[in-house]
Amino acid sequence: MTQQITLDSVEHAAATPEVVQPYAELGLREEEYLNIREILGRRPTQSELAMYSIMWSEHCSYKSSKVHLRQFAQKQPPSDRLLAGIGENAGVVRVSDTLAVTFKIESHNHPSFVEPHQGAATGVGGIVRDILAMGARPIAVMDPLRFGAPDHPDTRRVVTGVVAGISQYGNSLGLPNIGGEVVFDPCYQGNPLVNALCVGVLPVERLQRKAAAGVGNVVVLLGAKTGRDGIGGVSVLASATFDETSQQRRPSVQVGDPFTEKLLIEACLELYEANLVVGIQDLGGAGLTCALSETAAAAGTGMRIYLERVPLREPSMEPHEILASESQERMLLIVEPDKLETVLEVARKWGVLATALGEVTDTGRLVITWHGQTVVDVPPSSLADDGPVYNRPLQRPSDLALLEADRAETLPRPTTPEELRATVLRMAASPNLADKTWVTEQYDHYVMGNTVLAQPEDAGMLRLEDSGLGIALSCDGNGRYTRLDPYNGARLALAEAYRNVAVTGATPVAVTNCLNFGDPEDPAVMWQFAEAVRGLADGCAELGIPVTGGNVSFYNQTGSVAIHPTPIVGVLGVIDDVRTRVPMGFAESTDGHVVFLLGRTQLELSGGEWAWVTHGHLGGKPPAVDLAHERRLATLLSQARTRRLLSAAHDLSEGGLAQALTESTLRRGVGVRVSVPADLDAFTFLFSESTGRVLVSVPEERVAEFTALCDQHEVPHTRIGVVDASSGALTVEGQFTIPLDELRRAYSGTLPALFSGTTT
Repeated sequence: MTQQITLDSVEHAAATPEVVQPYAELGLREEEYLNIREILGRRPTQSELAMYSIMWSEHCSYKSSKVHLRQFAQKQPPSDRLLAGIGENAGVVRVSDTLAVTFKIESHNHPSFVEPHQGAATGVGGIVRDILAMGARPIAVMDPLRFGAPDHPDTRRVVTGVVAGISQYGNSLGLPNIGGEVVFDPCYQGNPLVNALCVGVLPVERLQRKAAAGVGNVVVLLGAKTGRDGIGGVSVLASATFDETSQQRRPSVQVGDPFTEKLLIEACLELYEANLVVGIQDLGGAGLTCALSETAAAAGTGMRIYLERVPLREPSMEPHEILASESQERMLLIVEPDKLETVLEVARKWGVLATALGEVTDTGRLVITWHGQTVVDVPPSSLADDGPVYNRPLQRPSDLALLEADRAETLPRPTTPEELRATVLRMAASPNLADKTWVTEQYDHYVMGNTVLAQPEDAGMLRLEDSGLGIALSCDGNGRYTRLDPYNGARLALAEAYRNVAVTGATPVAVTNCLNFGDPEDPAVMWQFAEAVRGLADGCAELGIPVTGGNVSFYNQTGSVAIHPTPIVGVLGVIDDVRTRVPMGFAESTDGHVVFLLGRTQLELSGGEWAWVTHGHLGGKPPAVDLAHERRLATLLSQARTRRLLSAAHDLSEGGLAQALTESTLRRGVGVRVSVPADLDAFTFLFSESTGRVLVSVPEERVAEFTALCDQHEVPHTRIGVVDASSGALTVEGQFTIPLDELRRAYSGTLPALFSGTTT
């Protein structure tokens, strides 16, 4: 009875306008709070205030980024493949007459610092449910990761916890992990980036939507019970500047159960097949608050929800806690009344809870009651669509002019064969370039039996059907490049992901992104963000591929120090026959094949790995990017694959040709001999990071056909050497030879030495 009296109901709120409410503590500005009162015509209840604070948070409302993100739609090139795009849970792309693919990337950065294992695990779980909500079976994941300085004591805690969380959740779901990145930089100390990508496949006609359509339809909560884990996870951890006190907020980090999620996946897929669902939305950030308001707003309908029906892990939970909880493994369904019992039977079959919470109404109001008292009565669009929008001030960072002037091309560099040889080994052993097997061996790459290519290949590739139809995926980013030039840094990330897909022989068709930046209230950060979005939108228009969706992650900084602006770009490609894919490494069977370097090489070192590893230097302008060339290069590679002209292809990126040769030789333990072209010095040849370049091997008897194809597509090509299987070495003629055993020791020893034997 006491609970009934003290409950802050709508009636009580209307009668007590003078009650002081903790809106600032919940992340709301005074003007935002006053706006809420104006919308409601009264003060909000405790539950309503919690809901608005979450939905109007930076993470959920995109209030600082909306004005810039509109460019993706405004500049988007036409695509007859795109079935669902920006605004949906994930983008959906048609890949055949009958099949579609959905993919998306999101962040779980701050929770992964506070509690690395659960933060990373639930990041995987959340992105998987986004894919499931589109009607697809999830078929693979990828994980671009950024950590602090590799030798910092806390990096060990974060790395081991994050990797264990990703592997435990993904492996338990039975999803192959087919690629990603592992990058170290001091700017991510205290603020790691844990981005997760998932891809799924569905019949074209099974595409699902989130709209709560159909007055009288039943609102069903499917999945795990609701607990206090994750309360404030979005509004607090992901929508405010991060500091040391956040480490104490462990209840704000969600707790995942992959086995429940596996049952949830199978239950949802059976419901889709039987056409039992009108609308569906996953419960991730903002929990029930987001799912209820977004589904109602999408359909322009209302809802009546009986909150006491929500199955709870902790019976003492109050209404605002239930609505804010981010407990994992839950979905919200909209179901026709005559199909409800069948839905409940499917849930029972899979051992998943299913509870009818209420119904869709024609009132245009989201009304939520708790044991007979109304605790929420709001227009759902005011939560989901009509939050604040800020056009924040922009200012070019004050230190950028000095950074640009400090060019890496002026640094002292090795000149003798001995110095060059030592530099190749040092670069191969550096944490960002070294072998990542210590991480990737903890993931299952081949479960489900459809993985065709996986890390360390340039892109992951999956077979979709027996005909050989497949997809390729890559995700890339470079925070140092973007720090030096946000516009071109974003375009460079796009170009690399695009090229990584192209070297496998697949045709790039769509883009997703995760935009990781600092405090949006800092004009310098907002300038970086605006420039990166502009660069990415312009770049996609130039390449002729659409952005299908993505995620913005702000407040990635510790105190006043922001991370490097880090847009991560994922590119999806389609290949008609995975049996004709092109691998990255030389093979024994390709002994004697001719090695070509495609693209132009210039002295471009700024922002690159050589400058960082050997001098700790960051300055200058990043390498130039030519997207028209990238498009021609991709067409060339696709046609060369179709004609079976290539025995290997590997893109050049961080570390330049030296690193590409290292990875191509060590992939299968096969040597190579190359010579420095007459128009280049040995250092530039080996360590420049000029973009738009690919290392390929071609059978001798197909060289004339291949070079003619290069000429046709106006792609520069330089014959630089030959695959030399018998040598067991990487040889640069007239300079040095490195036995592959020595090269492998340098390349493979770094991460185990840093992180093996630690605990999570």
